[in-house]
Amino acid sequence: MQARKHAFSGSPFEEQFGFSRAIRVGDTIKVAGTGPIEDDGTSTAGGVAEQAERCFTLILRAIEQLGGCADDVVRTRMFLTDFDDQGAVGEVHARFFGEARPAATMVGVSWLCRKEWKIEIEAEAILA
Repeated sequence: MQARKHAFSGSPFEEQFGFSRAIRVGDTIKVAGTGPIEDDGTSTAGGVAEQAERCFTLILRAIEQLGGCADDVVRTRMFLTDFDDQGAVGEVHARFFGEARPAATMVGVSWLCRKEWKIEIEAEAILA
């Protein structure tokens, strides 16, 4: 079995629920569902664009901790609580991953871990 390397963001959910922000096995990095959570444990203020920006920032931080970068991202999954937010989220996604053009999925859901969250995002990267 290949060694596992973990990245942690400091989210209180990581300890509480027993998971890593991201895990690397070989040349593959998988990033857990990432909500808009600040370093102090509070939720990111603002609308869905600000929350998406925070999620992508946390995702890239974890990928970079494990030796990757935005260009290595091959898949994103975005979970939104409001159908009307997809355009704003798509614009933020394009700013972060427009060059890499990962396979992407955007899905509507009825709720996330915190009531004020409008979005949660997962990602996968393969290191070249």
